Amino acid sequence: MTSSTSSSSPNRTPPSTDVVVIGAPRQTLRDFYHVFLRVSWTVALGSIVLAWLGINAVFGLVYLVIGGVAGTHGRSFWDAFCFSIQTMGTIGYGAMYPTSVAANVCMITESVTSLVITAVATGLIFAKFSRSTARVVFARHAAIGPMDGVPTLMVRVGNERGNSILEATCRLVLIRTERLKEGQTFYRMVDVRLSRERSPAMARSWTVLHPITPDSPLYGATPESLAKDEVELVVTLVGIDDTSLQAVHARARYTDTEVLWGARHADILSERPDGTLVLDVRRFNDVEPTAPIEGFPYPLA
Repeated sequence: MTSSTSSSSPNRTPPSTDVVVIGAPRQTLRDFYHVFLRVSWTVALGSIVLAWLGINAVFGLVYLVIGGVAGTHGRSFWDAFCFSIQTMGTIGYGAMYPTSVAANVCMITESVTSLVITAVATGLIFAKFSRSTARVVFARHAAIGPMDGVPTLMVRVGNERGNSILEATCRLVLIRTERLKEGQTFYRMVDVRLSRERSPAMARSWTVLHPITPDSPLYGATPESLAKDEVELVVTLVGIDDTSLQAVHARARYTDTEVLWGARHADILSERPDGTLVLDVRRFNDVEPTAPIEGFPYPLA
């Protein structure tokens, strides 16, 4: 897994909300910080450049209206814009300079504005650069198949980086649509117990297991019942990056069509004759059929 877009183990698309919100308060400027941290670097840097050029254009228009800048070629917006660039960038070549009171007041205002803009832009870029992100991938499908004679739900989680995620903790929640006695529709969230929900140091791969025993919310379920109840599985993982020592998290969502019955994830760990362990991440998304057992008559379709 060399990158988050590797074709051998593509990262699952983050779960979308699929909800149209009506009547919520409008986003304020405080939300801009969180939006900035979420967007790509191309959008973030492009927004800063466009904002910087736009502010200089505004000050250029002010210089053009009030005049009082020596060295310009008449009433040229380009010269006024370039003078604004020189002022905000503290360049000051000396060929253009303010001569009137109004131009000096505008220059002082722009100088103070440039200090604030530089500080804010620097802080935003540093916050985005220092933000630790997980390169955690989830297998394309969840699988349900026999394991040690018990039908088991399996979800494979991988770490694309070569480091480890310390104290990695996985949670699995089942969401289904229920009809209450009062006739209302209720979207119930049920915590799904895992056979092991914590890994002291997750490296490349971890298969999360949930035995489907009588106390499981999936006990007695079928592919048809999952589709009827509009079942979704939401998997979350949190831990500490052992390099940056910052918290990282990731999540994935599986609908009923993304759960394979009568299947298990293909083995990606093998051993060579000399005892060397080999981890073949090219098979990260591969699945294999399982044989039906009593009470679980599902081969891979």
